Amino acid sequence: MPARIILGVGAGIAAYKACELLRRLTESGHQVRVVPTQDSLRFVGAATWEALSGQPVTTSAFQDVHEVPHVRLGQQASLVLVAPATADLLARAASGRADDLLTSILLTARCPVVFAPAMHTEMWEHPATRANVSTLRERGCLVLEPASGRLTGPDSGPGRLPEPDELYQAAVRVLARGVAGMTPDLAGRRVVVSAGGTREELDPVRFLGNWSSGRQGYALASTAVARGAEVTLVSANVSLPDPAGAKVERVTSAGQMRSALLAALDGADAVVMAAAVADYRPETRSAEKIKKTGSGPEPLRLVENPDILRELGTRRRTGQVIAGFAAETQDMLANGQAKLAAKGCDLMVVNQVGQGLAFGTVDNEAVALGADGSVTRVPRGPKEVLADVVWDLVAARFG
Repeated sequence: MPARIILGVGAGIAAYKACELLRRLTESGHQVRVVPTQDSLRFVGAATWEALSGQPVTTSAFQDVHEVPHVRLGQQASLVLVAPATADLLARAASGRADDLLTSILLTARCPVVFAPAMHTEMWEHPATRANVSTLRERGCLVLEPASGRLTGPDSGPGRLPEPDELYQAAVRVLARGVAGMTPDLAGRRVVVSAGGTREELDPVRFLGNWSSGRQGYALASTAVARGAEVTLVSANVSLPDPAGAKVERVTSAGQMRSALLAALDGADAVVMAAAVADYRPETRSAEKIKKTGSGPEPLRLVENPDILRELGTRRRTGQVIAGFAAETQDMLANGQAKLAAKGCDLMVVNQVGQGLAFGTVDNEAVALGADGSVTRVPRGPKEVLADVVWDLVAARFG
């Protein structure tokens, strides 16, 4: 449904990215009022914001005073999204300042508030900024983790504003939660998600793999971010853009995925294994491209890969929640129940694949089986909807 959105813009060079974010929001039918800080207009002028939004732009609470904009705009908003959120703006918001229209709106808003920080690495990592971020999160605001990459000038590191499309997707996920988005229920939780399909090399140009696109795992990651979690996404051979606010670790093979997941397990409250991991790998990998011989190929000898999900189940500490996905082509429930028992996890999400189902699609349907005997059916719908159900089930199992 169309929503009323306040797009706050801080005084950072990344303000130019907010223009594309605004376009995505308005093209989706949302009514967007841009509220910049005074100094941000040095980067992008008011005329640009007015032309793109079709709404008036001001930085002052003393314009159109009869409409009491510093109160009315916050009261009527469905979402306040601040991008970029500079170190100065985070500090003013955390201390409850109300010295311009944007900070006044932040005090009067009774809707979800999302900050997308952007600044140099040293500023992001400074204890003062970290304390301000912690304060805002404790108050129920969603403060995304910045991306890592090229910053202003030659600098590179964490502090980069996520790309506009990823910020748009984060906003969509928060709006979809409505009032629930005001209290991020995964705030303070560290979660690990695996996504994509592993590849096992035969030679430098060939591999054994599967059709997984990573869409379900990425939906799980972006949804967890929107619910306030600190997210590590272990991604195998996925071409999707990084979810805003998630730390992404890229792997290729099952062995690499195992190493990444075991390394992340100790600090995690939950692990959701949505990746399609190869059951087998070639016994040997040819250092050179395998050539045709005219007499047919040599027999391909395979060996089993480690069972990552089962290993996670045996290594986990008390209180951790482990969930797996099972892709099946027949006897879904029977096979899912067997895997749930064999893997030792808390949840097994079973979905049917093949013939245009699940792999590479934007929708999914599944049955979530619980170790406690529960059965939760999720009808076909966007993969983000299934992701929300999975996190509901995970959250219910936290000690």
